[in-house]
Amino acid sequence: MSPVNTALSFTEANSAEIFAQRLSSTRQKLLPQILVAAVQHLHTLIKEFRPTSEEWREVIAFLTEVGHACDERRQEWVLLSDLLGASALVEEINSRRPKGATPNTVRGPFYRTDAPHYPLGASISLDGMGEVLEVRGQVQDLDGHPVADAVIETWQANAHGFFENQQPDRQPEFNLRGIFRTGKDGCFHYRSIRPSGYGVPEDGPVGMLLRQADYPLRRPAHLHFIIKATGFETITTHVYDGSDPHLNEDAIFGVKQELIADFGGGQVEFTFVMARARNGART
Repeated sequence: MSPVNTALSFTEANSAEIFAQRLSSTRQKLLPQILVAAVQHLHTLIKEFRPTSEEWREVIAFLTEVGHACDERRQEWVLLSDLLGASALVEEINSRRPKGATPNTVRGPFYRTDAPHYPLGASISLDGMGEVLEVRGQVQDLDGHPVADAVIETWQANAHGFFENQQPDRQPEFNLRGIFRTGKDGCFHYRSIRPSGYGVPEDGPVGMLLRQADYPLRRPAHLHFIIKATGFETITTHVYDGSDPHLNEDAIFGVKQELIADFGGGQVEFTFVMARARNGART
């Protein structure tokens, strides 16, 4: 007589364990471990708050809307990750640097990979609308030596708090975006306009959800930078306007004291300090 297989009975008490058992043969890999941990936390939340079937369908509908809100100009999933602090936490874990090195922040949802290259001194303000801002910077290593030929990628919001890819019909293509290279002295400079702080977009599912929860959705005025140089760890960071009243409630947790600068007098200057790449580290 053939043995009868015993079925695993899925219950409220053992739900997460039943899921984990199905991955027991592959638990030495990272992905199954992450899945098991995520499911354990998810099931704990469901057991704690006990949503109805209709309420759970609303959660699924929200996640569906987040996906629908993504296109080539907008990344709603990145916005959700940023506003939940997940992006900032990943950066904190993965970009620990020696004292004195410029810290990383999140890249944000409005980054584009195809910004134009400009010579030093050029203006990235293609419509000329706003208070002129002269941006000057220096890139150096931890010993104070200049880093020549470093790639400086920058982007920012306009004087009304909007990025160019938020307003494709109102701003010129690639407005307030550009890529430069430092000179032999490690310095760079370009012209722009003074950015405004802004509210996180509330016209999508992420903004609407967090607004209902009374979550602060302001971002202080800032400039974005990605700085790359051979042999150094890449810096992805912000430089914040020290006069902005919302520094203490940045919606994506990016403000650090070392990243605050004076934007007054029509200019801002900042020194970026790069750490040498460790063996096996990404540059």
